Amino acid sequence: MTKSMTTGNPAKLIFFFALPLIVGNIFQQFYSMADTVIVGRTIGVNALAAVGCTGSLTFFILGFVNGFTSGLSIITSQRFGAGDSEGVKRSFAASIVLSAVLSVCMTILAVLVARPALELLQTPEEIIDDATRYLTVIFCGISATVLYNITSNMLRALGDSRMPLYFLVIACCVNIVLDLIFILVFGLGVLGAGAATILAQLVSGLCCSLYIRKKQPAFWVERRHFHLTRQEVKLHLNTAFPMAFQMSIIAIGSLILQFALNGLGATSVAAYTAAQKIDSIATMPLNSFGAAMATYAAQNYGAHKIDRIRKGVFQCILMSVSFSLVAGLVNVCFGSNLAAIFVGTAETEVLELAKTFLSISGTLYWVLALLFIYRFTLQGLGKGLVPTVAGIMELIMRAFAALILVEYAGFTGACFANPLAWIGACIPLCAAYYMTMHRMQHPRKRLAMSLT
Repeated sequence: MTKSMTTGNPAKLIFFFALPLIVGNIFQQFYSMADTVIVGRTIGVNALAAVGCTGSLTFFILGFVNGFTSGLSIITSQRFGAGDSEGVKRSFAASIVLSAVLSVCMTILAVLVARPALELLQTPEEIIDDATRYLTVIFCGISATVLYNITSNMLRALGDSRMPLYFLVIACCVNIVLDLIFILVFGLGVLGAGAATILAQLVSGLCCSLYIRKKQPAFWVERRHFHLTRQEVKLHLNTAFPMAFQMSIIAIGSLILQFALNGLGATSVAAYTAAQKIDSIATMPLNSFGAAMATYAAQNYGAHKIDRIRKGVFQCILMSVSFSLVAGLVNVCFGSNLAAIFVGTAETEVLELAKTFLSISGTLYWVLALLFIYRFTLQGLGKGLVPTVAGIMELIMRAFAALILVEYAGFTGACFANPLAWIGACIPLCAAYYMTMHRMQHPRKRLAMSLT
């Protein structure tokens, strides 16, 4: 199943492309939450903190991987929009080879640095052993993560966002069942939680691969498609690496923040972990609208429909910002009630801290909505430099919150890290988007840009 986004009503196309992404991302958060809920309610707050304190390191490594595979799919999407079927197959073959190399290199590197990185972040002594076990299992399964990401991103590049959703739902169910078996039956603790997550990713990746092999002729490659030229490899790397480094740059800010949080103790880490899970569910639809714009912009850029890109961005802003206001209101009003899902009502200090986080973040979700739309649109146009600069701005703002605000305001200062990062990144992205669209409207400049 393929879907061209170069004709038809932009708002309708974007919404129905984003809808499976929204549902899928929520399910993805649910199976991530399954680890958190089961660990927090059955093993204890320290175990919850152990899983939670690995989040920034996981984001640093897997964010690079996810950004890389997303970048590869941009080239595929542009060629699909241009009607270049052979180009789509060559792009898919190049993506397979590059993803395989990435998997091997990142797995070796990540496993080796897991424990030293946790020590560098001054992870509390009472949780560092469990954190190392969990992180090592997650990093050993990087290949499974890459498999799902590259296959699902390729399907989305051709406008199919529904099939990855179905396979993600299957993975969610597998993860929850395995969580219960590994933790409650076999007593594997956080090690079982990590293993359940990786096995679930593997299932979803294999499902996507089988579907492509059986049902998606656009990706039926032959041996000749794997004869990669230097130009082909360079083209894909020029798009993939900026998106990968952008994610890792953002993650460095999260690492610095995690360092500051670790200094506040296990209770603060647990509260931040629980609040982040709720925050992730609230913001995933915003991310999904942005991801829809990457495919929409890439296909229409390949078809040279610049006015259509501008119209789609405007209509997507209306939808995403409206949702962000509703989601923010829910978190502000019911933050502590939602956090109680993870730790129970008895942990009053954790609940109060989590409510503070959700109240501060919820009021500025609309900025995040704009950030995602502008960032993904620019990436769909193949403009990777400005999103990387925006990532640096996020790093600077999170570092400021971690090193300065936490010093004077404690946990509340840490809660301002994300909103400040959103504002800092949104400003250059907004400016770059409108400048890019202005240049592309000029026929001569549009031709020059299409040749670069």
